[in-house]
Amino acid sequence: MKKYLIAMTVGITVLASCDGGKKDTAEAESFEYSVEQFADLQILRYKVPGFEELSLKQKELIYYLTEAALVGRDILFDQNGKYNLAIRKTLESVYTNYDGDKNSADYKNMVIYLKRVWFSNGIHHHYGSEKFIPEFSPEFLKTEMLKMDAAELPLLEGQTAEQLYEVLYPVIFDPGVMPKRVNQADGEDLVLTSACNYYDGVTQKEAEAFYNSLKDPKNQTPVSYGLNSRLVKEDGKIQEKVWKVGGLYTGALEKIVYWLEKAEAVAENEAQKAVISKLIEYYKTGDLKTFDDYSILWVKDLDSRIDFVNGFTESYGDPLGMKASWESLVNFKDMEATRRTELISNNAQWFEDHSPVDKQFKKEEVKGVSAKVITAAILAGDLYPATAIGINLPNSNWIRDQHGSKSVTIGNITDAYNKAAHGNGFNEEFVYSGVERDLIDKYGDLTGNLHTDLHECLGHGSGKLLPGVDPDALKAYGSTIEETRADLFGLYYVADPKLVELGLTPNNEAFKAEYYTFLMNGLMTQLVRIEQGSNIEEAHMRNRQLIARWVYEKGTADNVVEMKKKEGKTYVVINDYQKLRDLFGQLLVEIQRIKSTGDFDAARAIVENYAVKVDPTLHAEVLERYKKLNLSPYKGFVNPVYEAVTNANGDLVDVKVSYKEGYVEQMLRYSKDYATLPFCNK
Repeated sequence: MKKYLIAMTVGITVLASCDGGKKDTAEAESFEYSVEQFADLQILRYKVPGFEELSLKQKELIYYLTEAALVGRDILFDQNGKYNLAIRKTLESVYTNYDGDKNSADYKNMVIYLKRVWFSNGIHHHYGSEKFIPEFSPEFLKTEMLKMDAAELPLLEGQTAEQLYEVLYPVIFDPGVMPKRVNQADGEDLVLTSACNYYDGVTQKEAEAFYNSLKDPKNQTPVSYGLNSRLVKEDGKIQEKVWKVGGLYTGALEKIVYWLEKAEAVAENEAQKAVISKLIEYYKTGDLKTFDDYSILWVKDLDSRIDFVNGFTESYGDPLGMKASWESLVNFKDMEATRRTELISNNAQWFEDHSPVDKQFKKEEVKGVSAKVITAAILAGDLYPATAIGINLPNSNWIRDQHGSKSVTIGNITDAYNKAAHGNGFNEEFVYSGVERDLIDKYGDLTGNLHTDLHECLGHGSGKLLPGVDPDALKAYGSTIEETRADLFGLYYVADPKLVELGLTPNNEAFKAEYYTFLMNGLMTQLVRIEQGSNIEEAHMRNRQLIARWVYEKGTADNVVEMKKKEGKTYVVINDYQKLRDLFGQLLVEIQRIKSTGDFDAARAIVENYAVKVDPTLHAEVLERYKKLNLSPYKGFVNPVYEAVTNANGDLVDVKVSYKEGYVEQMLRYSKDYATLPFCNK
C-alpha cells in the first residue's frame, strides 16, 4: 500500500534534509528542483544524498537494480490501456520528425499532450483516471502521420499509416471512447466501463465469479488470485494469461531477469541474494505461491542497506482491486533519519494494544513490523514520474499477520516536494489565520512525516481479518477502506501523549498542524485535482474526503469543525482538537470492523455517502482561488542518470550519478533504450 503526499499542493515549510541536516547550504540552494510546468503538472528533480559514500559493490548493485527497473517501463503503459504504446510511439515519431511551424497551436498542443501521455503512462490522467482530450486537431495528426516514413510508425504487418490513424483517432479524440481508465461508479459494470488492460471480453460478474471459484474459504494462506494476469474470454472460455517469462510481457520480463541475475551476483549478503533469486523464479514461472515465498524472504531481509521493489505490486489500477500494476523502486537506508521510524516500529505492540478498535479485531502479537526512512535511487513503473512518499508491503493479509511487513518513508522525495513548494503562497490563501499558519510553520514538516510513518508502519500493519473473511470481500471499495484505515490510525496516534513520551513530538500542541492540514485538504483543497462537475474516483482522495466529511458531520452538534466564511472566502476552522481526535477514533473503530468482517454493504454505504460526491459551489470557489496562484496540483520527477564507469578490461570501477537530464530528453531516451514490448493497435 502507498501513501501519497497529502499536502502536495500546500506550501509547508522546508523539511530537514534527509542526511540529517548536514547539507552544505550553497549546494542545496544551487540545486534546481523544478524542471518545468505544463497542464496541471510540475516536474521536479530529486537528489540522492549519500550515494557517493556507498561502497563500489553497493553502487554496482544499485546500477543493476536501476536497469532492472527501467526495462519494465512498457509494462505499465500496456496495463493502463491496450493502445497506449502505439499512441506513445506515434506521437514521439511526430515530435522527433516534425519539420513544420513549431509555433503553431497544433504543434504546441501536441507537445503538451505527449508530455501528459508520458507522465500518466498512457492517455488517462494518472490520478483522476479520466481521459484527457487533446487540443490539437485530428487533421494535424493525420497529416503528420501520412508524411512519415512507415518505419517510424507502430504499424502492424500490412497496415498503412492511414489505417493506423483510423484505429487511433477515436481512442485519442472521441470523449466517449474509453473515457475512464478505472471506473468506480456504483451500479455500473466496472470491468466493461474501465479502459485498463486487465480484462478482455469479460464482464464484472464473470470476473468475480471466476476468481470466487478459485478460493477456498478454509485456506488461511491464500495466494493473491489474479495479481499477475490478464483475464480474457477466448472461444467462449474464460482464462488467465499470466505475465511471466514465456507468457504475456515476456519481452520486458526477460530483460528484468537479466539485470536481476547480475544484481544477484553482487548482493550484499545471502539473505538478499535469496530474495533476488526467488523473485527471478517468480518471474520465470508466474507462480503466485512463489511470489508469496519471495514476499516472506523480502520482509525478513532487514540487514541489507540496499533494498528494492520490482514487480506487480499495487491494485489501485484495477476496478476490482485484484490485478497489480508493475512498479519498481530502488533505494538505500537513510541511517540517521531511520532512528525515528525504528522508534515507532519498536513500540508497535503498544500502539496495537491501545488502539480504540474492538479487541477481537486486534492482533494479539504484532510480528515483524520494520520501518525505515529511505533514499530513493530510481523510480519506475507505477512510481514514475508521480510517486508515493510512503510504502508498506507486502499487501497479503496473512503474510502481514504471520511474518510482518516493511514500511518506508522516502526521505529525499519528501524533501524535494517541500523545497519546491516553499513560499508558493498556498498557505496564505487557504489557511484560516496566522494561528494555524504558525502551527504549520513550526510543526507541519515534523507531524506530516510522523503521520506518514504511522500510516505505513503501523496503520497498514494493524488489525486482522476474522477467520474465513475473504481478503477481497470489499471488492471495489477495498482500496479506499484500507487507505482510510491506515490514515485514521495515523491521525489518532499523531496526537497521542505517547509520541511526546518517546520524544517524537516536542509537546501536546504539535499534532494540531497535521490535523488542520489534513482536514483542510480533505474538505477543500484536494478538490483542485478534480474537474468541475466530476466525482472523486481515486482511492486516496476518497479516503481523505471520507474521513474529513464524516468527522465534520458527526461533530456538528459540538461545533468541532466549521466551514467559516471570511471576506467572501471559505475556510476550515477547528474549534476542538481533542474532540476531533475522539471522532477519528470512533471512525477508526467502524472502519476496522468493516475491514475485519468483510462488511461489503457497510463499506459501500460509507464510501458512497461521504467519499464520492463533491459540493459544486465549494468546488468552484476552490478552483478559482487556486487558479490565481499559478500552481500545479500534481508533481512528478525526472530520475537521476547513472553511468557505469569501466576500465580497459571492461571491469566496473565506479558508478557516477548526474542530475542534468531534462524531462523530454529523459522520456525520449527511455523510449529508445528501454522499449521492450510490441505495439498493439487493433
